[in-house]
Amino acid sequence: MTPRSSTHGLEEEKDPDIYRLLRTLIKLDASDLHLKVGSPPMIRVNSVVRPTDGPVLTDRMIEGLIFPIMSEEQRFQYVRKGDLDLAHGIHGEGRFRINVFRQRGSTSVAIRMVKIKVPTFEQLHLPPIMSRISEYQQGLVILAGITGSGKSTTIASMIDYINQRRACHIVTIEDPIEYLFRDKKAFINQREIGIDVSDWTEALRRVVRQDPDVILVGEMRDVDTFEAGLQASETGHLVFGTLHSSTAPTTFSRILDLFPEDKHELIRTSLSFNLRAIVCQKLLPSIKKGLGRVPAVEILLNTPIVRKLIRERRDSDLADAMRIGKEDGMQDFTDSLRDLVFNEFIERRVAFEAAPNVEQLKMALKGIQVSDSVILNA
Repeated sequence: MTPRSSTHGLEEEKDPDIYRLLRTLIKLDASDLHLKVGSPPMIRVNSVVRPTDGPVLTDRMIEGLIFPIMSEEQRFQYVRKGDLDLAHGIHGEGRFRINVFRQRGSTSVAIRMVKIKVPTFEQLHLPPIMSRISEYQQGLVILAGITGSGKSTTIASMIDYINQRRACHIVTIEDPIEYLFRDKKAFINQREIGIDVSDWTEALRRVVRQDPDVILVGEMRDVDTFEAGLQASETGHLVFGTLHSSTAPTTFSRILDLFPEDKHELIRTSLSFNLRAIVCQKLLPSIKKGLGRVPAVEILLNTPIVRKLIRERRDSDLADAMRIGKEDGMQDFTDSLRDLVFNEFIERRVAFEAAPNVEQLKMALKGIQVSDSVILNA
């Protein structure tokens, strides 16, 4: 960093040039900034990547932007390995998770903004049942959806809901950290893979020794991470995790697919006792002024009838269980999409494109109730 003289003759440190781009990220409430040779700086807003009006970047320009906020040791590691993770903050303004990597012989940078202000359930237009799910003291809660469906934001709002109401210890294991929590009634430790701990296995092995009440496992991506989360829920912890799947019932199938066939019965038994909820969501373009996207949400709660279906291997009937469980707070995507159309959050065209069953949605929009005889006669 180059020093400069102030009007009082005292030397001040000049902000690194990259701060201008980082402040643009904050101003636009963008999630990501990308720097690549041959392109202008690119930003991601509402899941869409678009170019800025900045200059086309050269390798020297990118290194001139990123190297000043790296330590000498970090620069050495990048030169030696061709890849580096680091975190950086602008005091009082924002914090960023940064990956510097080499591609085609030149330097590229991906920067993710770590958000400080966590939105509430109301601000996210999530159903009221989310507060009750967050009030469980023990068990497993899974947030499901494809990449870019808002899982991280929803789970952050649940963690902050607990943070405001429960005197407890919350430990999060994330890759990367997307929201920076501030202690309220709870106190929170956030561990980032690659920066605070080497890998998921090491983090999960140690987390139960850290006296947590609530654990967030960023992504249950394999047998080891899911088993660790499930075991923690069995021993009295409230565990949140995410999975990539498109509906609540298929999330259950996705869990079983992680394990060999000979373990399925054991996993079913454990889930029937310890699963609390599966929340699956999709983000859809909104027609409400000032609201870019709104979630369609499917919620499966582990009610007695769902527990029975899990134990009896009747996974195909879980969708019917959601439809008859509305009094308990359950809903399927058809319910959610119908409500979003009626409340003028989304266009009918968007609802039909997102619907798992278009005919069911058409009937729901006409006020026709789908029969639930499969479950009622169980």
